[in-house]
Amino acid sequence: MAYIGVQPPTQKGGKVLIKSVEASASASIAFIDGTDDVVFNDTYDVYEFHCINIHPANDGVAFSFQVNAAGGSGFNETITSTAWDFWNSESASAGNLSYNTGNDKAQATTYQVVAESLANDNDDSGGGILTLYAPSSTTYVKHFIASFTSKYWSNYTYSIKTAGYINTTAAIDEISFKVASGNIDAGEIHMYGIKNDVS
Repeated sequence: MAYIGVQPPTQKGGKVLIKSVEASASASIAFIDGTDDVVFNDTYDVYEFHCINIHPANDGVAFSFQVNAAGGSGFNETITSTAWDFWNSESASAGNLSYNTGNDKAQATTYQVVAESLANDNDDSGGGILTLYAPSSTTYVKHFIASFTSKYWSNYTYSIKTAGYINTTAAIDEISFKVASGNIDAGEIHMYGIKNDVS
């Protein structure tokens, strides 16, 4: 069950909306702890980012994220990940499942792709959820899972499942989303916190 606003104190796993951002020709969208009412610290054990109707200005571009550790500069943390693609055409003439070696990472510091080849026709968009586990931990690396779907630029439904870890024991307190080129023309990103224990 999701809770918007103040989480009931006895409710484990309650989902609390922290911040919503609406894109409008945005080069990137960032959530930074302590800025613009964003809470991105040990208040919550798990953070979810719900990306809705992400519509790029340019055609056929990827949508991706990167994070920044507390005290760091720039969104360039080291990521190791895996990525799987699923697709089917509108005519059902082509479909497949494959491991995507272009979107996996092996100790890379570039942005992690979570949605592929977003189209920019008026009715095109993509959406999905990125989950980041225990980003404030100073003991463990930071695990993430992303599940996104979109209308592929050549009239396919395209889904990508991505998982991995951010290879740092420093706390993560900033995250950035962007498309590979051009702006995010429209769309919304909602940041939620999920607390596991009872306080």
